[in-house]
Amino acid sequence: MMHTMKKPVFTVVLLISLFVLNGCGKKQQASPPAVTSSAVSAASAVVALPNFTVLVKKEGPAVVNISTTQKIRKEHIPFPAFPGTKQDDPFYEFFRRFAPGERLPHEFRSQSLGSGFIISQDGYILTNAHVIDNADAVTVRLTDKREFKAKVVGADKRSDIALLKISAEDLPVASIGDTSKLEVGEWVVAIGSPFGFTNSVSQGIVSAMGRSLPGENTTPFIQTDVPINPGNSGGPLFNLKGEVIGINSQIYSRSGGYMGLSFAIPIDLAIKVKNELLKHGTVKRGWLGVTIQNVSPEHARSFGLKKAGGVLITAVGKDTPAARAGFEIGDIILKFNGKELADADDLARTVADAAPGSNARFSVWRRGAEKEVTVTLGDTESDLKTPESRSMDKEIAPDKTGLTMRELNPDERQMLHTEGYVVVDAVDGIAAESGIQPRDIIIAINSQRISSIKQFRTVMAEVGMRAALLVQRNGSMTFIPLK
Repeated sequence: MMHTMKKPVFTVVLLISLFVLNGCGKKQQASPPAVTSSAVSAASAVVALPNFTVLVKKEGPAVVNISTTQKIRKEHIPFPAFPGTKQDDPFYEFFRRFAPGERLPHEFRSQSLGSGFIISQDGYILTNAHVIDNADAVTVRLTDKREFKAKVVGADKRSDIALLKISAEDLPVASIGDTSKLEVGEWVVAIGSPFGFTNSVSQGIVSAMGRSLPGENTTPFIQTDVPINPGNSGGPLFNLKGEVIGINSQIYSRSGGYMGLSFAIPIDLAIKVKNELLKHGTVKRGWLGVTIQNVSPEHARSFGLKKAGGVLITAVGKDTPAARAGFEIGDIILKFNGKELADADDLARTVADAAPGSNARFSVWRRGAEKEVTVTLGDTESDLKTPESRSMDKEIAPDKTGLTMRELNPDERQMLHTEGYVVVDAVDGIAAESGIQPRDIIIAINSQRISSIKQFRTVMAEVGMRAALLVQRNGSMTFIPLK
């Protein structure tokens, strides 16, 4: 009875609920949610792309095409017995070397293309040094089809900046920006002549700032994803205000074409180089005279630092500003004129930016304590010289680090151009796991120079396993901490 009464009640309630939900039995569609103006604005901000047309119309005329020619002389031998032999024939090189005949000069012209931009109404132009390198003639073509022979005022290969001059007046001038205000993620535009297609425009964003490239540690490159190809070199990189904030210089490529990584020289650096070229005809940079590397957590532990930071000295050149100031191998430079140093590239750029002959204060970590060293910076590097030679010791068995070593004789030291006395013959155990290799020359342990195997053992006994070995490998110096 109880069961039969509950069922009808449930049914009635369900029907009433459906009736209310359907709006008194009438079928209605649910109205869509209201779209607010803020939601529309947010959606527009996500999908909207900048319009570059105004920028291109205003700044494009200041971008120029640069073509160069270079005369190259080679020798060739005429082949009277083989008149049909061409230079691309597989047998040409064989006949050139072994067939009798007189070597005659052969001259041909090599041409290359690049880009640049006008920085003054009277015809000064900035471009890359590699665009005009070894050129016998440089031609600048404007967007209005006028052509001018350009004079190379100066070029600095280290920064890859060149300054040209053409005889013209009232030229369109590119607006110069401030690289220090550039941010990662910001839109940028490149205008140049990729593969000779003049005034081509491409766009992208800033991918990173302050990039270091191999052999280019004094230039803090701007990395972008702007499509750059051969011929874009020397062309300007603009921000959305139409200001030049960089000079397109290099690409990362395995094919010779664009692969998503482009690098530009900051305009602040380029203008500084330009001013030096105008004033001196060359660029003067500060010079310290040391070989350096970054400080890892393992290095910090070995040298007694609380955290990784600063720059570790692996070699001090003789007759250099660093040597005269008393710098030592194993010194860790923490600050330059009170400014903390992030890494080795930071030190290289900071010293290069300083004026030669100026005094610089360095905060240095040496043998567990911080001290200050004042250096008068130079501007010319000198060769490292080898100290006096010593006698050779016999080969010994591996020590607790796993190293089997011997001492170098005077002839070996002279041949290897090394300041070290102890060479690794074989390696195992801790040393092998840490990265020490056979034929490594041990220069120092932490900041203590090593002149014999006996001294190596003595110093190792003092420092224990809190040691970083300075080794010379293939002509380069590096500290390797024992793990």
